[in-house]
Formats: sequence, C-alpha cells, structure tokens
Amino acid sequence: MKLSKLDRRKRIQKRIRKIVNGTSDVPRLSVFRSNKEIYAQLIDDLNGVTLITASSRDKDLVSKKGTKIEKAEAVGEKIAKLAMDKGISKVVFDRSGFLYHGRVKALAEGARKGGLKF
Repeated sequence: MKLSKLDRRKRIQKRIRKIVNGTSDVPRLSVFRSNKEIYAQLIDDLNGVTLITASSRDKDLVSKKGTKIEKAEAVGEKIAKLAMDKGISKVVFDRSGFLYHGRVKALAEGARKGGLKF
C-alpha cells in the first residue's frame, strides 16, 4: 500500500526526531511549511518549551512584498535576530520531514546569514 504524502512526511519526521534533540543551550530549530506560509520555532526538548517563534504571518513580515522564498529567508533572518538577542548562537536544524530545498533551504540560509550556527 502506497503512503500518502502526509504519512511519508510523518515517518521521515519521526526518523529525524530520534537523532535531533534540542536543549536550552542548543535548541532545535523546527520548520513547518504550509502552502502559503512558513513557520519556525526554537524548541527546548528537555523541558518541552518553545523558546522563540517566527513566521511569515508576523506583522512586520506580512507587509513585505516578494516571493514565498524571499519571505522564508526573511523569517530565517528574523528568528536568528531573536535568538541572538536571547544569547543563542548555536542550534540543531529540524526540517520536519520536508525536503531541504526551496523555502526550507531559504529559511536555513537566512538563519545562517543572521548569525546562527548549525
């Protein structure tokens, strides 16, 4: 029986989460990509707490014009800036089962440009 796209992504996501865990010192940068928007979170898995969030729906990013890839890069830069303000410079990247290209890659490159290391 063939897996649906969602089932396939969930299976990959579980496989990634076995390896990638975030702490308060080195949180997990989790990405979620919907058809129109992109969301990023810094998560401390030991305490089960979301430290920082950023998305393309934030008020300062909604007004920007551009393609979805440009908005994803802006989200990456914003989450990097917020993380640097909190003293976080190193993260582990969790692509959440999405392929590493397009908007997910643009978000990662934006976060690297903003100063995050992973």
